[in-house]
Amino acid sequence: MKIGLYFGSFNPIHVGHLIIASHLADHSALNQIWFVVSPHNPLKPSASLLNEYHRLHLVQTAVQEDLRFRVTDVEFKLPKPSYTIDTLTYLTEKYPENEFTVIMGTDSFQNINKWKNADLLLKNYFFILYPRPGFEVSNVPTNVQIVTAPLLEISATAIRKNIKDGRSIRYLVPDNVREEIERSGYYK
Repeated sequence: MKIGLYFGSFNPIHVGHLIIASHLADHSALNQIWFVVSPHNPLKPSASLLNEYHRLHLVQTAVQEDLRFRVTDVEFKLPKPSYTIDTLTYLTEKYPENEFTVIMGTDSFQNINKWKNADLLLKNYFFILYPRPGFEVSNVPTNVQIVTAPLLEISATAIRKNIKDGRSIRYLVPDNVREEIERSGYYK
């Protein structure tokens, strides 16, 4: 089975993430998209992160009725901070029957040379990139595909700011996620 791994902090998950995942589930050779919730991205400060289990729950809440998607806490069980190469190595050993493809924005791909064992990642795995405004990628390797996907200028940072400022996040996140954030008092 061809599995797309959509890594992220998902702090919180929002409709932009879901639109990209849905588009790839419908318009690529991937059979399923796995949301890989990262407890700690080594290239981002962790101080602003909601607890990893709360973020995992929000992602599960967001995708619970869509059989094209799965949520995994695999990185919770691996040493922290989370490195993509370690996660891919683990998943490849655990699920040898699956072929894993990394899903990421062109903004993240521009930093791939800063990643642990970037050369091994680029040599051994496939990538699907969705464009991010202002982050063009040239000299694309053969194992990297750039797709045209619907893009929304929605950021988790802006969503967290709206919550702190008492503004609405309706239509930025799924209703069931918004309700859970409000009920639990997340990001206040």
